Amino acid sequence: MASFDGVGHDDEQLKEEDRVSSSPIPAVSSEFFLDHVGDVILTLDSDGLSWKPLESISYDKCNCLGEKRTPPVPTSIKISDVYAVELVDESAALAPVMCPRKHLQKVFQFMVYGSQNSVSHPSHWTLCAFTFGHPDIHECQMWVNLVDAAMQKDVERPKNLLVFVHPLSGKGNGRRTWETVSPIFCRANVLTKVIVTERAGHAFDVMAATSNEELQLYDGVIAVGGDGFFNEILNGLLCLRHNAPYPPAPADFVESLGGCNDSSTVNACERIPEISNQDEDRSPLISTNGSHFSSFRSEDDPDKQDESPEVRFPACQLRLGLIPSGSTDAIVICTTGARDPVTSALQIVLGKRVPLDIAHIVRWKATSESKVEPCVRYAASFAGYGFYGDVITESEKYRWMGPTRYDYAGTKVFLRHRSYEAEVSYLGEQEEETNKRAGDHWIGCMRGLLKSNKRQRVICLVNCDTCSPKNGRAPDGLVADAHLADGFMHLILINDCPRALYLGHLLQLAKKDGDPLNFEFVEHHKTSAFTFRSSGKSSIWNVDGELFQAHQLSAQVLRGLVSLFASGPRV
Repeated sequence: MASFDGVGHDDEQLKEEDRVSSSPIPAVSSEFFLDHVGDVILTLDSDGLSWKPLESISYDKCNCLGEKRTPPVPTSIKISDVYAVELVDESAALAPVMCPRKHLQKVFQFMVYGSQNSVSHPSHWTLCAFTFGHPDIHECQMWVNLVDAAMQKDVERPKNLLVFVHPLSGKGNGRRTWETVSPIFCRANVLTKVIVTERAGHAFDVMAATSNEELQLYDGVIAVGGDGFFNEILNGLLCLRHNAPYPPAPADFVESLGGCNDSSTVNACERIPEISNQDEDRSPLISTNGSHFSSFRSEDDPDKQDESPEVRFPACQLRLGLIPSGSTDAIVICTTGARDPVTSALQIVLGKRVPLDIAHIVRWKATSESKVEPCVRYAASFAGYGFYGDVITESEKYRWMGPTRYDYAGTKVFLRHRSYEAEVSYLGEQEEETNKRAGDHWIGCMRGLLKSNKRQRVICLVNCDTCSPKNGRAPDGLVADAHLADGFMHLILINDCPRALYLGHLLQLAKKDGDPLNFEFVEHHKTSAFTFRSSGKSSIWNVDGELFQAHQLSAQVLRGLVSLFASGPRV
């Protein structure tokens, strides 16, 4: 079996000088009362907001053993971590609260809302708020304006987003997940157009039918759902907007394509979705019918194509975001480090950005009897044949079980212990430390066993040179040291092996810090392209958790094709 693991890791954010205006923020200070702290000197400068108590306050407390401990008390927050600032509402201003100073006096308040890292889980971002009081409402308003002006210098923050909510994703939590995080967007003054999908392929249809001119009114498109729902939106975005030469085709029918494989062949192929009949976390397959081109043609002139401004890839202004609410959330885990809706929402409103490699997959033939009809599919995370294809196929019979169906289906498929015969060729490259490409050549994969060889992992960390200028580390996946934007995918081939050994491979895959590739029957190739041809009549692939029938296909990496609202995991 073969798999593509495209999700790895990426960094916290763009460099500060790229995110914000180069003009420095003049330092300003005032005396305020900070809730739960006391009188402080509040300072705003280029580093952000900081405060210093006028009097030393002891925070020592005793634990159950009688030992004293001092809880950490925030004394600052960076502007890049502030997502909103506001004066306390009008009713509170008309009836000010009482301030517990040395002498009681009436005060007005303003609040600073931001994010901070969880102590127990560095990749989890939690909400925080600081309430500052002052007897002069004009002083409070001035500080609100100053902090807001500093936030506005960050040009990466979104102002307008298109949000798709999958109400049936995961355990049916999509709508509730959005209701939980939507106040963050509202408080951050981010406009959101929310579309709750009503059927399989709904998000794809909307994305494909939206004109480029309208799409450019948004700073990003957000998916509230799982990996399959994200895949649906990704394909809806790219299917009619992205043109790239096909990856090399399997050699046996290159002649049927006219002996060439260039961009002219690509442009001649229609890339249209074949809407699946699934009701949860599904993304459309791609067929060759032309039903979805109607939205891109003028009613007066059906042959006239959409002439709105081009949406360019890569480095497109439009970013994609994912708020986890699915059966599987591999993409969000690897790009934020946490399967947490609040973390994702905060990284979106704060305008974080990471690039993401996309697999460009071309299905040449659906079955052995099919004629050559190229169909394009894009994948962000994973493409697997054999065991993984059978698992996704089997799981469709048990959709009523929810996410548990994958464990049940996986067990049934494992006990069958089928073997799958296929021919795979991949683009071999010399992998230098700098990951520069040289000496490209096509290699036909052999079926002999490899010697066990413990790999030295090069984990993708913050400021990683491989994915420069932005990256971070991700949790373990099929390939723990994969990168988000290095232009490579990891081709894993499993040779014939006893059931017990394959179980060991799967257990290592599920284990934290395991090494599922350290087996003699496992081949691991880092490549930028590969071709596949099944020896049977047909074969099923699992592409980002979705069924994809392909007897012959090719895949290549499109480096950093899209950008995500994410910062990368923290360690």
